[in-house]
Amino acid sequence: MTRTDGYLLDNRRDEAGERFEAFATLFDPTTFRHLEGLGVGPGWRCWEVGAGGVSVVSWLAKKVGPTGKVVATDIDISRLAPAARPPVEARVHDVGAEEPPGEGFDLVHARLVLVHVPERERALRSMVKALRPGGRLLLEDADPALQPLLSPDEHGPEQQLANRLRHGFRSLLQRRGADLSYGRKLPRLLREAGLRQVEADAYFPLTSPACAALESATVRQIRADLVSAGIATDQEIDRHLANVAAGGMDLATAPMISAWGRKG
Repeated sequence: MTRTDGYLLDNRRDEAGERFEAFATLFDPTTFRHLEGLGVGPGWRCWEVGAGGVSVVSWLAKKVGPTGKVVATDIDISRLAPAARPPVEARVHDVGAEEPPGEGFDLVHARLVLVHVPERERALRSMVKALRPGGRLLLEDADPALQPLLSPDEHGPEQQLANRLRHGFRSLLQRRGADLSYGRKLPRLLREAGLRQVEADAYFPLTSPACAALESATVRQIRADLVSAGIATDQEIDRHLANVAAGGMDLATAPMISAWGRKG
């Protein structure tokens, strides 16, 4: 993830590991399907932007093999340690503020990164610049404004509380520069960046144990922010976490938009 002042979802928090596991469960099948479609294989040079966890990095490492390379970057690479061995190189890097960590990449990929980056236009230019002619860019980002509810079937007080907290969470993200309608813009932005053969699709989990795990970890991580902003009391947060743990609600995530294109 790229550095911002007061970033709401710090990777150094214990809950971040739980969030990465939930993201992997929810989104890895979609990500891997797209990467397979782009032809990732032996010898490819890949840049994984804002890597955070290890699941995508490890998958890429197996695909590119000993003749390839995976440069995994984030502002905090502590969680990348298990994957940081050849062909993986882990680097501390801020995609919104620094030059790319090399050029001539066959693939550049970022998942759930740019929506949080205030300097997202610069970051996108950097990623396109890093590609070789014919290289592929795959961007995957959320669009919370397309579906703003945690519980789309709001039929009782538990769901109403869940949606109020989700609305508060998203207002906190906006205050820190997140673009909550960014995902839908990706196809246009890739074309405007000069990429060809641009395509996109979306994945939208409506209910899953991983959605509940993600919600629990997220709320625990931002609990103090929710209370200090007057969005919820500690008692309301405790009640919501108990409702989530009870497993009686259908909890969704924001749609994840995947967009990809070819340089030159």
